[in-house]
Amino acid sequence: MTNFIPIPTINLFPELDDLLIDLLRSLSLSDWEKTTIVPSWTIKDIAVHLLDGNIRTLSILRDQYMGDKPDNINSYQDLVAYLDKLNADWVKAMKRVSPAILIELLASTGQQYYEYLSRLEAFEKATFSVAWAGEQESYNWFHIAREFTEKWHHQQQIRLALGQEQALYTQHLYYPYLATSMQALPFHYRNIQANEGELIVFTVTGKGGGNWLLSYNDTAWKLVANSYLQESCKVIIPEDIAWRIFTKGIKKEEALQKATITGNIHLGDKIFEMLAIMG
Repeated sequence: MTNFIPIPTINLFPELDDLLIDLLRSLSLSDWEKTTIVPSWTIKDIAVHLLDGNIRTLSILRDQYMGDKPDNINSYQDLVAYLDKLNADWVKAMKRVSPAILIELLASTGQQYYEYLSRLEAFEKATFSVAWAGEQESYNWFHIAREFTEKWHHQQQIRLALGQEQALYTQHLYYPYLATSMQALPFHYRNIQANEGELIVFTVTGKGGGNWLLSYNDTAWKLVANSYLQESCKVIIPEDIAWRIFTKGIKKEEALQKATITGNIHLGDKIFEMLAIMG
């Protein structure tokens, strides 16, 4: 379990959901069928996937009803394949559901979802670990923060398709998304060798951006709040690119062209392969 200070996100869920509902209510029928950066998924498909997240959490965790139980999950990739199949099956089945009904379901389940998460004790063990951060066990606060990143980035995929991304780039919504995603850095860099005391500084621009410091100490990479060490590398990533890197929304080559790396490029460019989703 991570030893970092908890990232408070639970109180952000109602606002994030309200922004989504308001956005979806403004769409025309043709808007719902617009393509997105998610391969083969329309705006409606992503909204359907967000509904699945609400219902699946309430069913499995609140109601203790597993339903379609996984078989032969022996590796991380087995789990990813299982989740991918669940996602595809759900999206296909929901093709017959109208946008109006979808909005109603998102509103009602979103409130129940928030109420359930609000009752969890922050430092109790979560039912599901945050696997993309390399954890076998996680605290509930990290599970909740992970769920916030899911809702944030899927809504932003919809907004990107509509050219309305700015609403989620605020400091109080985007920074928690980034701070949670950056928890994957030590695990992602685990096989990168470095000298004792090497320091990488990652900066995301914009009002919701910030700085994250990754230091190599005692044969392991660790996120640190501050450091007196001279940085070996600094990576500056535009706000509109960072979340797409972490969610398979942009190719490494394209992201590198939009970012700036100074110092040891070998250390810096590894972040452009990092995921903060299951994939």
